[in-house]
Amino acid sequence: MLSPAVIHHVRPLARLLAAAACLAASGAALAQSDGKGGVSNTGSIFSCVDAGGRTITSDRPIPACFDREQVELNSSGTVKRRIEPRYTARERAEIEARAREAEQAALRQREERRRERALLVRYPSAATHDRERAEALKQVDAVIEAARKRLSELGEERRRIDGEMEFYAGDPGKAPASLRRQVEDNDQAVKVQKRFIGEQEEEKRRIASRFDEERTRLVQLWSPENGGRARRPAP
Repeated sequence: MLSPAVIHHVRPLARLLAAAACLAASGAALAQSDGKGGVSNTGSIFSCVDAGGRTITSDRPIPACFDREQVELNSSGTVKRRIEPRYTARERAEIEARAREAEQAALRQREERRRERALLVRYPSAATHDRERAEALKQVDAVIEAARKRLSELGEERRRIDGEMEFYAGDPGKAPASLRRQVEDNDQAVKVQKRFIGEQEEEKRRIASRFDEERTRLVQLWSPENGGRARRPAP
């Protein structure tokens, strides 16, 4: 059992050691603290370029760059992760809408390039384009000519029918039903042929318009000033 004198000296020493331990613990906590009640991300560095073009670094996410991408770097300087910007629901919707528009524009551009390549393969020169245009129009002209020939035949048939109807000029209602039906059928057939010819004439205009549009684009594609993507038309 310790004497009262020894106890008198031990108690102050114990109190001193306890105080030292508390001080050490407080120092370690302060080393981990960010000074604002938080804990710093030791070993990581956050970096971004703010709206003014300045590069900012910090040991924690940077509030000034919450509207743009930040990178978290390891102590070695390599990228540990990328932090996406923080947006509101409305801002996110607008960003997604712009992304969709950009994607659609890219798709349209790729499709346009595909059509251009197909045009150049099909029409490597002005001569090939001219030949196909002439052939397409020639085919429609042949159809129109056949329809006009049929109209001429219907005209001859009508003259024969009218010759028979002359016997009933005073009272056409007395003409036989079969003869009156021939008149009606002839009239209907003539209308059909005329409508068909009109449709074919419109088809010719569409074909000519299509070839005109193609030619305008092909002239640009054939041009040697077009970045070397097309060939000069054959003479």
